[in-house]
Amino acid sequence: MSEQTEFNPELIPIGISSCLLGEKVRYDGGHKGHSYITKTLGRYFDFKPFCPEVSIGLGIPRKPIRLWRDSDKTIRCVTVDNESQDYTAALLDCADEQRSWQQQLCGYILKKDSPSCGMERVKIWDNVMPIREGVGIYAKGLMKNLPYLPVEEEGRLGDPILRENFVQRVFAMHRWQLMKRKRLSVGSLVEFHARHKLIIMSHDQNSYRQLGQLVAATSKENLSANADAYLKDFMQALKLRATRGNHMNVLQHIQGYLKNYLDKEDKQELVQTFEKYRLGELPLIVPITLLNHFFRKFPDDYIANSWYMNPYPTELKLQNEI
Repeated sequence: MSEQTEFNPELIPIGISSCLLGEKVRYDGGHKGHSYITKTLGRYFDFKPFCPEVSIGLGIPRKPIRLWRDSDKTIRCVTVDNESQDYTAALLDCADEQRSWQQQLCGYILKKDSPSCGMERVKIWDNVMPIREGVGIYAKGLMKNLPYLPVEEEGRLGDPILRENFVQRVFAMHRWQLMKRKRLSVGSLVEFHARHKLIIMSHDQNSYRQLGQLVAATSKENLSANADAYLKDFMQALKLRATRGNHMNVLQHIQGYLKNYLDKEDKQELVQTFEKYRLGELPLIVPITLLNHFFRKFPDDYIANSWYMNPYPTELKLQNEI
């Protein structure tokens, strides 16, 4: 794929390893098409496929490459049967050269185990035995250049918690991009934070407080610098796994907005539902659905505007398994 320029405004732009979309670009001329990515996420994401190995001139088919640890501990990406054929610099340069279109993305899905695209636990070979502690060279450059970008591997999307976490970060990033496109201002940053407060709280209490302090200290003079710092820390906070305990704190916080409206039976139903969720007997979607039911009867502007209640399309059913 050459440098990307066209984006579908109705879908969220996501970078992806080309082989995951069924493109036959692997060393053996095959692909690793992934049905969940294409059939489910493809309804909401505008995928931008890219294969760094093909981009730097490696043919199809080709000899496979691998990460190799030299005696001085340097990690290089080399041809499997010829350590002198070194593609490390080419792959790092490739990552740098793609920044213009990558900066427009809201996420990136990488191919696991790949010496070019693997996000983590890629085999590093030496004269003894391979150890799974490497990062693909292109992936390393991508994540260094864009530390705020939500990045995940297709293999980890099989984990319900990691899948929900990634998709939530993608939609949050998309909302940030839309805000920046409209016009960044102190007011828009305050509103963005207000609408994401409960989401942040469900991931990390310390980040919730720190980001609130950062927004409170923002003025026209430091807006640009503080917005950059906010995005980095915001996305880092969302990368932390939201625990049941933190979700319980948020759910009980939200319940407080209904205390003057619910009768004794409704309050008891909420308490029992929360407790079953805490014990792992119910998924998160159940207390969220019940709360949304009550807020339709007793609307509250703050809760209605909070992205915690509807962080992404319900059709994705991501809260059904966490």
